[in-house]
Amino acid sequence: MRAVLLAGLLGAPGAGLAHASEGGIILLLPTDLYVAGGVASVIATVLLILAIPERAARRMFRPVALGRAPGIGRFSLLTSILSAGLLLWAVIEGFHGAQDPKHNPLPLLVWTGMWVFLFAAQGVFGDVWRWLNPFRGSYGVLRLLGLPRLLRWPGWLGHWPAVLVWVGFSALLMIDIAPADPDRLAGIVLGYWGLTLAACVTFGPIWLRRGEGISVALGLYAQLTPLRRAGGAVRLSAPGWSLLRGPVPGWSLALLMLIMLGTGSFDGLNETFRWLAAIGVNPLAFEGRSQVITQNTLGLALCVAALVAVYGLAVRAGLWLVGEQRFGLAFRMLAPAILPIAFGYHLAHYLPVALVEGQYLADMVSHLLGGPGYHVTTGFLFSPDKVRMIFLSEAGFVVLGHILAILMSHAAALQLTGSHRRAAISQAPLALFMIFYTFFGLWLLASPRGA
Repeated sequence: MRAVLLAGLLGAPGAGLAHASEGGIILLLPTDLYVAGGVASVIATVLLILAIPERAARRMFRPVALGRAPGIGRFSLLTSILSAGLLLWAVIEGFHGAQDPKHNPLPLLVWTGMWVFLFAAQGVFGDVWRWLNPFRGSYGVLRLLGLPRLLRWPGWLGHWPAVLVWVGFSALLMIDIAPADPDRLAGIVLGYWGLTLAACVTFGPIWLRRGEGISVALGLYAQLTPLRRAGGAVRLSAPGWSLLRGPVPGWSLALLMLIMLGTGSFDGLNETFRWLAAIGVNPLAFEGRSQVITQNTLGLALCVAALVAVYGLAVRAGLWLVGEQRFGLAFRMLAPAILPIAFGYHLAHYLPVALVEGQYLADMVSHLLGGPGYHVTTGFLFSPDKVRMIFLSEAGFVVLGHILAILMSHAAALQLTGSHRRAAISQAPLALFMIFYTFFGLWLLASPRGA
């Protein structure tokens, strides 16, 4: 049974944190029925949009003010400084502590605490990163020492540095031979931290909003939450309203949104038997990452490029259907609708990781607080009922992400075209793209993995 194989991989010594995405749930279940049901849900959403009145369509993402929002600047800076201290301690432990990734604080904080749990929390609870950003905290200390900003941020840079940082971070996650090796990870984190502080000293705090790719990506996910602070008030609306009512993203930020989906998709694809077979690797005799560095590098680049190209073609085809010429504006206005797909797949892909590696994180926290040890178990992976529940949750995340994406895309098209009918027609090619991506995402969750 493939779920048993996964349990063995997760429980094997030294394997659990070799890659932050080790093992999605692989089931011996009628997954074809789940995939068909998920795709049918997305198709039904498209048809529902055609049926709802234009007035209702325009009001879908209109926020309601609930009251004034309290200021949190000083408190969040204090917690960020404390977070910087925690990260510094973890880096020291990475160099000098136990070199087992399952019991060293640094890999647990970076790949489980941040990459799995924090990214999920951003899209569900809002901007948690504002309170925990160690780069903001450490730069805040430097500002207290009176260090001035050296240069103004050139407008033409946009968010391009963030794009490069995100691609580099993704390459580390998927291509580096040992991203969870504590000593190796400590050097990478320390070097990146130093470069980030140098950039902050050069350009000021704008670097954390435009250049630091992890902070930018986390900030984008935070805008998916229905409850947000805006204009001095707490406002509530459908998830993603903040992205639709904000300024139209520039080219670099729009491309980053697409790249986040492309890198997330390849993070699942590069582990599948299908991918390994395509690059000539026997998945049952996988010798390690060093065997596939070149193939995965090219695969990551091609996956991202193909996604951007297909998305661009879908947007162009939709504009042609309604006689609209503003491709650049449409490309950028519709890009935020891609984020719910990326976020939904992130939740789905890393749910099994959260359930297993989260136990190691809980054990570490309990140990630091002087509590009892936490017994780590993968026994739930041998229970068909529990495994079925996990897979249904994963599938639900993917489907809900695509449904929200279609709703957001229609709302953005309504702003662009000014007509409910023209917006619906212009979205037909993009809706087909999203329906295909629903099928692809659910297929990835149910595909056997060998890397």
